[in-house]
Amino acid sequence: MGVPPEPVPLVALLTDFGLSEYAGVLKGVIASLWEDARIVDLCHTVRPQDVREGAWILRTTYRYFPPGTLFVAVVDPGVGTERAAVAVESRHYRWVGPDNGLLFPAVEDDGALRIVNLSVPSGASNTFHGRDVFAPAAGRWAAGEPLESLGEARRAPLVPLRFYWTGRRGEVVRVDAFGNLVTPAPPPPGERRPGRPVTVALLRRSEGRWRRVGSPVTARWVRTYADAPAGALVVLVGSAGTLEVSQVAGSAAEVLGARSGDRLIFRFS
Repeated sequence: MGVPPEPVPLVALLTDFGLSEYAGVLKGVIASLWEDARIVDLCHTVRPQDVREGAWILRTTYRYFPPGTLFVAVVDPGVGTERAAVAVESRHYRWVGPDNGLLFPAVEDDGALRIVNLSVPSGASNTFHGRDVFAPAAGRWAAGEPLESLGEARRAPLVPLRFYWTGRRGEVVRVDAFGNLVTPAPPPPGERRPGRPVTVALLRRSEGRWRRVGSPVTARWVRTYADAPAGALVVLVGSAGTLEVSQVAGSAAEVLGARSGDRLIFRFS
């Protein structure tokens, strides 16, 4: 199934802009170029400048949007530098954003077809390419302009970004609004009896090495949050089909002192 006829059915925004005015400005620029634009907010609470977290959210959510959706993703700590700005057509979706790894996992999953490098207009802000580069390109593309009109075609693939997991180790790719620690690690094979203990250890990179932070904690293996009492630390399979650590009616991030980019080691009894 290919991309539907132009214009696109939906524009979805992902940024680290939070509740600032910046996300609204993106919408204004897009709407000024395509007055019939349908724009939705995927997420604006990516941890500031956390490209890996933004990439995880895109990778695990994009398929819930209709084919042809154009994703405008702006988590861009390298704004104003020589990093490329790109527009990408994959098998079923479209993407606009910085070429810093943010788009790579989702685009790779769907299958890249064509990539163009977007030009930076003279007079563009060195700190807000979302407004001056990405939103204008998205508005023009969404309104029906062909991809080729947005920039110079390129053969080079996107800058890669891959999530870390091996065995029963996985990076914390997201600390969500509930304080849940999301990892890309798959669940253990076979059935696990609810209530069985799981030891969780936290690692953090310091001075070029991964070092253990604090003492390992014991959590419970559960199927749902309701399988344990309030305050209990639990391990379960989250909505992305991967291992998460949670505290029932609390914050696992606070209990473990964990943050995005740390690594967790799971030991199942």
